[in-house]
Amino acid sequence: MIVVNDLTLTYPGGKGVFDLNFTVKEGEVMGYLGPNGAGKTTTIRALLGFMRPDKGSCSINNLDCNEKAADIQSNLGYIPGEISFIDGMSGYEFLKFMHDMRRMKRRSRQQELLEMFELNPEGKIKKFSKGMKQKLGIVAAFMHDPDILVLDEPTSGLDPLMQVRFVELILHEKARGKTILMSSHSFEETERTCDNILIIKEGRIISQSDIQTLKGAQRKGYILKTADPERTISDLRQADCEAELISDERIKVYVAGAKIDQFVKITARHTVSDLDVINQTLEDAFLQFYGREEERS
Repeated sequence: MIVVNDLTLTYPGGKGVFDLNFTVKEGEVMGYLGPNGAGKTTTIRALLGFMRPDKGSCSINNLDCNEKAADIQSNLGYIPGEISFIDGMSGYEFLKFMHDMRRMKRRSRQQELLEMFELNPEGKIKKFSKGMKQKLGIVAAFMHDPDILVLDEPTSGLDPLMQVRFVELILHEKARGKTILMSSHSFEETERTCDNILIIKEGRIISQSDIQTLKGAQRKGYILKTADPERTISDLRQADCEAELISDERIKVYVAGAKIDQFVKITARHTVSDLDVINQTLEDAFLQFYGREEERS
């Protein structure tokens, strides 16, 4: 449904995306991951026909993204990374504008989405909060029931409850066979919704893998307080755990998934008076993945 072949698009400063090749199959949810500036949004802009590549091609549903951009956009569901609305419009006016532009016949789906995200679209959009604007963008992207969706940081600005609602929406659309390419910084969001993952770094795709592979690459982090930190560090390092002293008694430890059992057994031999979990971001997970990929190359 989405095909990218040797896509290269460069900016005057030399940054951009280079020789991208990937496909998103019908009914697949593909996560597109990478740090800020890696090239995710540039790729999405090329797919929407907003930017013409220097070389290569991309197509959506067998339509060329440059030659048939208008046809693609009229049937696609799209959430941009930075949502902009028409000045002076109310939420209802914007939704009516999108409804008329797409020549939609029914509004039942629109109303379902408004209720799901608890959005009252009355009032001028310029007075909406960031979260309300994001909800409006979500409603506009899904209300015409598109078969293909391209979503760039779709939960940006949403509170935790609405993020959960969005995950539920993606899972529902996935069950209905929709094809989705989604850029995200939320590990939980990606883990729960995506089948496969593309990882991009400095404009180049360095890996394409299933979600289980990425989960396996994620380390667990802990802060330990022990009676004999030097001996604890020595024992942990012998088990290939990353351990370092960060204060007189506290140790920072990173443990690969396969080493959890050894970590538990080693710490059980020591007097542990405190244990905290280090919450890792999605960026931490795929930066670890980068390191492992680079070691293999």
